[in-house]
Amino acid sequence: MLIDTKAQTLDLQAKLFRGLADPSRLAILTALRGGPLHVGAVVGATQLSQSNVSNHLRCLSECGLVQAEPRGRFVYYRLGDARVGELLQLALDLLGGVANGIAACDRYGDEATKPCT
Repeated sequence: MLIDTKAQTLDLQAKLFRGLADPSRLAILTALRGGPLHVGAVVGATQLSQSNVSNHLRCLSECGLVQAEPRGRFVYYRLGDARVGELLQLALDLLGGVANGIAACDRYGDEATKPCT
């Protein structure tokens, strides 16, 4: 198993959430919650450019969050683990109670490493 210590677990969790912190990647993962899609369908669902979608799908695939499955002329992408979809739903559920606070929080801006002081 990859995780040996609590510190390594926390580091990996932080890395996971940094990966999910990108709105484009979240849009792609959200689109894939409905089932496997080819790049063109992901582009249509997210309104992102084809090159942007392809780059993010590669990143998500390398990290194991998305899996690719060739089908004829197309490659279909799906969530690498059903729990990714569950995590996205839990985030939406949580936002139902804390969205105003998150929206008002100036400590979580575009700078992911901005310290809370």
